[in-house]
Amino acid sequence: MKNMTRLSYDTDLTDDQWKILEPLILLAKIGGRNRSLDIREVLNGIFYLVTNGIKWRAMPHDFLKWQSV
Repeated sequence: MKNMTRLSYDTDLTDDQWKILEPLILLAKIGGRNRSLDIREVLNGIFYLVTNGIKWRAMPHDFLKWQSV
């Protein structure tokens, strides 16, 4: 599920890349809490941070909170 409430960045995962990665991401544990974050958005934030060499707190405001990424 792509978050359409923010701008798209060139570091974002494409739908084809996400189709490859999604099955490799561990599912939430049975009986545990549901995930509150979109894992694809977490990865997009990490890729943006690493590619642009910025500080965690310098993440653009349209990404998840810097503490979540």
